[in-house]
Amino acid sequence: MADLSAFDITKRWPAKNPDILQLYSLPTPNGVKVSIMLEETGIDYEPHFIDIGKDETWTPEFLSLNPNGKIPAILDPNGPGGAPVGLFESGAILLYLAEKTGKFLPSDPIARIEAIQWVFFQMAAIGPMFGQLGFFHKFAGREYEDKRPRDRYVGESKRLLGVLETRLAGRDWIMGDEYTIADIATLGWVRNLIGFYDAGALVDYDSLKNVPAWLERGLARPAVKRGLEIPARP
Repeated sequence: MADLSAFDITKRWPAKNPDILQLYSLPTPNGVKVSIMLEETGIDYEPHFIDIGKDETWTPEFLSLNPNGKIPAILDPNGPGGAPVGLFESGAILLYLAEKTGKFLPSDPIARIEAIQWVFFQMAAIGPMFGQLGFFHKFAGREYEDKRPRDRYVGESKRLLGVLETRLAGRDWIMGDEYTIADIATLGWVRNLIGFYDAGALVDYDSLKNVPAWLERGLARPAVKRGLEIPARP
């Protein structure tokens, strides 16, 4: 049995089965990237619900694994060379799991780096911009009388959807016929934008053709359906 006692996070969220990967997360657009990937790859794992409403990401135990205080994070007892490894940042975790399993990342070197490029596009652009739009449209920012910040993120989110719309022209997935971590990274954010954030009308989502079709294909995947609900809320 693996010894994970060196990782303080296991003191607050003990592993029932320390021999399998431990996921510390909740079903946010960033969190579901990893749960979807784990469901798609079939890796055995144990999910732990991290309650951001109770500031659990700012506890010493969570910060010992992710000093940035954000979900998701993982602890893999079977890391490189058989040594345990802890990771944070959803994009890094996707890349790690793709390389670990040999799945959802093209083997061709040029296609591989292109797929990683689109993961970075989500991490650097879609996630931050959609998230800010959500703040100014749905959360505390909606009370601000000055609507220029909201309108800035509306405009940028529309532009980014346009980039994705163009990329998906004639393609089922971001990389063409092959479903990859680029899709896994992006699906939850587009779903959140038009669903939980209720910002579809703001960004003219109904004027798009390729993005809605891609989202529908992605959400129909059984592993995606499961991953969107993991970790289950207590």
